[in-house]
Amino acid sequence: QVQLEDSGGASVQPGGSLRLSCAVSGLSYSNHCIAWFRQAPGKEREGVAFRRSDGWPRYVDSAKGRFLISKDNDGNTLYLSMYYLKPEDTAMYYCAAGPPDCGTRTPVDFAYWGQGTQVTVSS
Repeated sequence: QVQLEDSGGASVQPGGSLRLSCAVSGLSYSNHCIAWFRQAPGKEREGVAFRRSDGWPRYVDSAKGRFLISKDNDGNTLYLSMYYLKPEDTAMYYCAAGPPDCGTRTPVDFAYWGQGTQVTVSS
């Protein structure tokens, strides 16, 4: 049974940092892309960071230089470290698992999802 459990969301001030966690079970990193998506109120869900099955990372332009996707050594947890947070980063963040090459990097290609964790950036 595949399970993704995301956590770590919080309210922070602009310029602050957060690290989100995604506990993964029931699937192999070597066969799946693991990604972080986010959805702000009234907006479509968008992918922000992707880790291909070969470990290669990819980021949406707004996340480049500020977000870092990483995996712990035991292979059970994926992280999204976020720095220099902006109000426009406010959203519900979801980890998701999809095809090894991350497909089209849109939600439709990702079969497994965490429940979401809220990030709010506000002064």
